[in-house]
Amino acid sequence: MIYSTGTRTSPHYNLQVGGETALMVKEHFVKRFGVPDYTVAIGGSGGGIQQYVYSQNHPDLLDGGVPQYSYPDMVTQTIHIGDCELLEYYMDATDRDNTKWQTTANRSLLVGLNSNDQYPDPFAGAKQMLGYSTAPGMTECIPAWRGLTPLVMNPLFGIADNQELMQPDGVMDDVRWTHYDDLRNIYGVDENGNPRTLYDNVGVQYGLKALAENNITKAEFFKLNAEVGGWKQPSEMVQEGFPFLGSFAEVQSDPSLFDPWSFRNMNLSPDGGTTPAPRTEGDIEAIQAAYNSGQVFDGQLNMPVIDWRHYLEEVLNMHNSHQSFSVRQRIINRMGDAGNQAIWFTDTRPTDYSDPNEPEPREESNQTWLALEVLHEWITNIQQNPAMSIAENRPNGAVDACFNTDGSQIAEGENVWNGILDNGADGTCTEEFETYTTSRMVAGGPIEGSIFKCSLKTVGTALGDRTYGETSFTEQEVTRLNEIFPDGVCDYSQPDQGRPAG
Repeated sequence: MIYSTGTRTSPHYNLQVGGETALMVKEHFVKRFGVPDYTVAIGGSGGGIQQYVYSQNHPDLLDGGVPQYSYPDMVTQTIHIGDCELLEYYMDATDRDNTKWQTTANRSLLVGLNSNDQYPDPFAGAKQMLGYSTAPGMTECIPAWRGLTPLVMNPLFGIADNQELMQPDGVMDDVRWTHYDDLRNIYGVDENGNPRTLYDNVGVQYGLKALAENNITKAEFFKLNAEVGGWKQPSEMVQEGFPFLGSFAEVQSDPSLFDPWSFRNMNLSPDGGTTPAPRTEGDIEAIQAAYNSGQVFDGQLNMPVIDWRHYLEEVLNMHNSHQSFSVRQRIINRMGDAGNQAIWFTDTRPTDYSDPNEPEPREESNQTWLALEVLHEWITNIQQNPAMSIAENRPNGAVDACFNTDGSQIAEGENVWNGILDNGADGTCTEEFETYTTSRMVAGGPIEGSIFKCSLKTVGTALGDRTYGETSFTEQEVTRLNEIFPDGVCDYSQPDQGRPAG
């Protein structure tokens, strides 16, 4: 077992540095102990991300992997998670008089992620006291992702969060703590020396699927997209409020300090939506660099993997289950099929909600060790049959599957996850484990979730190609759509504007 603190994604998501570190760690092992029979990676969350990204960027580093609780990468998670607080603020504050958002499940109509009432919003009382709207429970945005936007975008946030740890005092005063700053050598800098940024929501039609399915009205759709806004550029951001800094006692004296959404760093409408709120423009050079540097997993998987996760949707855990299929779709897009990836889920849904503040998932069974046994056979087959593909060397156990909490198998086979990436009838595992979406999927985007800056089409084109389903618009409503989207709306049939050619 070899390991380095330099490959931990908890301190940073610079996977260029991480990959180079992993190469050096393996080189050190080889020099000291000799060439191993094979090298297999095990890791969860960021450790799962590394396996996909490192296989793409360093094809000879690993021979197989067990990515647990995986995402395809982290940088593309910021695309839809960057929407979380914009939408939560919209429902809590901007559209606070709409009782629809007082039903927890309705909030998923916009954010896509799961929501339930088993987990009460910890700030519900404060929001009610201050006149905001609230719901009994939460979407995944709150317990899982709150704070990511300032961590990625706000140069001042890390100073507030970490400065007291730095000695001597003031030694880090000039450091800017964002993800963008950490990767400024990759994303580049603008004419003012600030790092180029990735987040973009120009043309994104929030709630589009909800509109097409008659779950929100046209008036609600117009209001949402006119007023949801976007994020200021990092150089324009100010320090965070409570709960990131300060105390609730201070909020009671000065309610403006209450800002769990970071709304002080949003671009909002100056006149209640008459003038649509500005959206945020990402930098095409930064997006191109994210692809070219390998920060984005673009589907090139050079080893066999068994992508395994405990099913954590009901506890609103950030490791949401659709991510395994986001990875698979990227592999299919790039390589034509995903014969080198098996997806396994294990049920850990809580059975006791008697204490709604502490419902715990059950984790009695862990299929990691079974996955290692299967990978041993798979990698051995590859070594013995090098002329055959990874998929052609799959042993019988290297198939899609799902498991009960006690480890017993529910089903296995090539059809168990049908209905997620195709229009077929749901497979056995699909029926057993519900997957959810994202704000960008609700807005018409694909499950692979790797479009930073969408290509645009005119509103007229969208009206003619059934973008809105069966929804029809009056002439006055078409005029309003054009006011809200003067540059056009997202055309998800086209690639990312920043995707490098070829």
